[in-house]
Amino acid sequence: MNATSSNSAPTHSFKEKAKEEFFKALQLTVYFGAWFCALAFLGATSLDERPIPLSIFGFALFKAAICAKFMLVAQAVFPIKVDKKNGIVGSLIMESLVYLAVVLGLNYLEAGVHGLINGKEFLISMTEFGQSNPLRVVAMSIVYWLIVWPYLLLIGMSLMLGGNATLEILFGNKTESK
Repeated sequence: MNATSSNSAPTHSFKEKAKEEFFKALQLTVYFGAWFCALAFLGATSLDERPIPLSIFGFALFKAAICAKFMLVAQAVFPIKVDKKNGIVGSLIMESLVYLAVVLGLNYLEAGVHGLINGKEFLISMTEFGQSNPLRVVAMSIVYWLIVWPYLLLIGMSLMLGGNATLEILFGNKTESK
């Protein structure tokens, strides 16, 4: 990607914006998918489920895609902003809690829809999320926050340093000769 100098600000066509959004959604789906598949695998092995059903991984990837889309919608509504005075962590701690609320809300909504599919009432099914155990919901919230937090820190770094500099810090500069 070579920068070209021009006097006008670059404009993106709908096709370019759609492609960019698709790529962001794909990256976030892969990130969430890795986490959700690992958690599904952990859950299956904790329950000594044999053989481990492959459907749990498909469901985890589907859930990851939905969470990625909701995260991107949340970012559109509440754009990530980093204030140099507060640094990345200070700037993003409250936003991480908003994004956690979005993911948690999605899980409650998912429980309600799952109940409807199984012939139960929507609101009753929502209250059964986390096995109706507030401590389990808190534990799941902590895990979800630990999943979202590194992503937000990466985005914050990218905003502060630029995308190319962030990639160079994380993966090195392959163009430099030794």
